[in-house]
Amino acid sequence: MEYTFEPMAQEHRREVIDIFNHYIEKSFAAYPGRPVDYAVYDHFLSLSRSYPALAVKSGDGKTVGFAFLHPYHPADSFRKTAMATYFIHPGHTGRGIGTKILNILLKKAHECGIEQVLVNVSSLNPGSIGFHLKNGFRECGRFEDIGAKAGKAFSVVWMQRRL
Repeated sequence: MEYTFEPMAQEHRREVIDIFNHYIEKSFAAYPGRPVDYAVYDHFLSLSRSYPALAVKSGDGKTVGFAFLHPYHPADSFRKTAMATYFIHPGHTGRGIGTKILNILLKKAHECGIEQVLVNVSSLNPGSIGFHLKNGFRECGRFEDIGAKAGKAFSVVWMQRRL
């Protein structure tokens, strides 16, 4: 199947939030304890203002993933460091979309003057930890047992990639 990448826009709202809510309800990949309202999409767009933000479209025109960079910290001392967020529809994982969208984000980050990209991953999401290690990130810290969801405590693993 062919996939295209385009800037995140209002037309992607429903499908992006539906994808995010899937990961809220079915995994530890997204941190909220319950599904979020479609208004959260405005927060995603606000966070990523002046940063790359992409939607992934399948050949049939459906939004099947999204990715964006956002500031690590509001202080200008950290302006060359960004956080990455991305999720792929579960029916489209394992097809290289995650790697492609990450590579696009990293290229665009470099073009924007970003030198460091950070992610934080639930310790109960070993697939994501492995994905990031395979794609040049290194684990640089853990906050032990700071989260709890569905009755399970989890740690947050911080990972970093220098561009």
